[in-house]
Amino acid sequence: MTEKTRLGKIEVSPSAIASIASHAVLKSYGVVGMASATMRDGIAEVLTGDRSKKGVQVRLDHNQISIDLFVVIEYGTRISVVAENIMCAVKFSVEKTLGVSVKEVNVHVQGLRVSSAD
Repeated sequence: MTEKTRLGKIEVSPSAIASIASHAVLKSYGVVGMASATMRDGIAEVLTGDRSKKGVQVRLDHNQISIDLFVVIEYGTRISVVAENIMCAVKFSVEKTLGVSVKEVNVHVQGLRVSSAD
């Protein structure tokens, strides 16, 4: 994504957008973590730390952003409500940070996990 001004040009990489999105997802209620877009052996691996960006795919089309998120959700939560909250949080975070509209946010639930009772 590139924006030209009279002083120069601003470029934002898809990796930076993925970082913003993954941070918003991980702060959302009911999310255990991010998962890889491709599941091996039908098991969703929870990505932690800097690897969580691999659970985000960003597409840029004519200054509009489309984001696909691959998440693992807490067992016992209402999936549709958690997914809707994720969509709203990511859209708000990316638009507020970059000042560019987000065309769509797609949430792909890769699995459910029971959290430990710590």
